[in-house]
Amino acid sequence: MLKGRFITFEGVDGAGKTTQLEWATRFLTQLNLPLTVTREPGGTELGEALRHVLLDSGQAIHPETETLLMFAARREHVDKVILPALHRGDIVLCDRFTDATYAYQGGGSGVDPGKLETLEQWVHADLQPDLTLYFDLPVELAKKRISDEREADRFEQESAAFFDRVRSAYLARAKLNPQRIRVIDASATPAQINKLLEAMLLPLCR
Repeated sequence: MLKGRFITFEGVDGAGKTTQLEWATRFLTQLNLPLTVTREPGGTELGEALRHVLLDSGQAIHPETETLLMFAARREHVDKVILPALHRGDIVLCDRFTDATYAYQGGGSGVDPGKLETLEQWVHADLQPDLTLYFDLPVELAKKRISDEREADRFEQESAAFFDRVRSAYLARAKLNPQRIRVIDASATPAQINKLLEAMLLPLCR
């Protein structure tokens, strides 16, 4: 039996999910709750090496190769970080998980959803997040936030049409999994979003 809680943060690039994960980390730390904070791709030495390859704007990678690398990183991540933390009783906050693969590689790049389902069953058949917070934002606004903040990585350089497909895939996933995936309007003020997160996190984490 897993004693901890697994909470994932999702959204198109520029929606603010990482900022909100940082807020949630501070909020739960103040409650003296045991936390493990991690990210995908990444979280392990191998995962971080694969992250560098996957985000490198100079790399041209076939969508199915990209998918396999994502799941390779995820297998190590689940084995080395996520499951040990959940067995300890930690609350695991993760910046992206498999929903991102369905959205980016499936929705954005057109990888067959059946292949994604097969890989998901192989890599973490018995593990799903207890709660997924999906930060939804119109693509134009999300891309503007990226251009104002930093140099874009390989995914962030994709077209608006690509991100429209990513967003649609996320919303479709949320519709199929309404108990797990909560859609949050990322255009709301930080204070409004923080209040929503507090209401969602407290019942699960106490």
